[in-house]
Amino acid sequence: MFDTLKSRIYQGKQFIKDIKNAPMREQFRGFPVLHEGCECDETICPTGALKTNPLAIDMGKCTFCGACEKACKAVQFTNGYKLTSTDREKLVVTPQSNYEDYVKSAVEVKKEIVRVFGHSLKLRQVSAGGCNGCEMELNACSNVNFDMGRFGIDFVASPRHADGIVITGPITKHMAYALEDCYKSVPEPKLVILCGACAISGGVFKDSTELNREFLDKYPVDLYIPGCPVHPLTFINGVLSYIGQ
Repeated sequence: MFDTLKSRIYQGKQFIKDIKNAPMREQFRGFPVLHEGCECDETICPTGALKTNPLAIDMGKCTFCGACEKACKAVQFTNGYKLTSTDREKLVVTPQSNYEDYVKSAVEVKKEIVRVFGHSLKLRQVSAGGCNGCEMELNACSNVNFDMGRFGIDFVASPRHADGIVITGPITKHMAYALEDCYKSVPEPKLVILCGACAISGGVFKDSTELNREFLDKYPVDLYIPGCPVHPLTFINGVLSYIGQ
């Protein structure tokens, strides 16, 4: 027992104490800053996220590969990781966009959401044809470092025990029925969270004939969380903002 206590004291607290203000490494590509005068070819973007006339980057399509930044001085990625929005249109960044203003206004907090889900939120994650990148990052949200469970947010095994679903992947034909079946199994009221470029826009697979994204035309989306893959800090902070924590 004493050896266990000594080890615990030696290791200290391994979780990130202040998750909302946690530092991000400089190499991380997050919120883009755009400047007028872009002269690069927008076809350099593999997903069509970059538009040059007028200049804009759609974070819902962006894989944050950095190809546009390397080709043009008018594009610069910061390490700002709070990218979540309740409005799909707000994911489009222009030269007039400001990170601090975006963080303050991108997530609209509703009293009803805070009342129902503010103290406990259970989510069922559905990999709808994903590459396992976002799925691995979501798994990391519950590890000892990020410890998402301390905020009352957990992933559960059954949709019948969930308050909403988190969708990753571009939604393939083979997963379309399973996704809808999962959604219908979640009791009301329920949330739909799109996690990653593939889920939000189809990502690099957007033109594939093997996709069936009709689900997104049928049911409302509550939260858009950009990334490729989504960083745990992006996901946790986005959900915390939405439920008023």
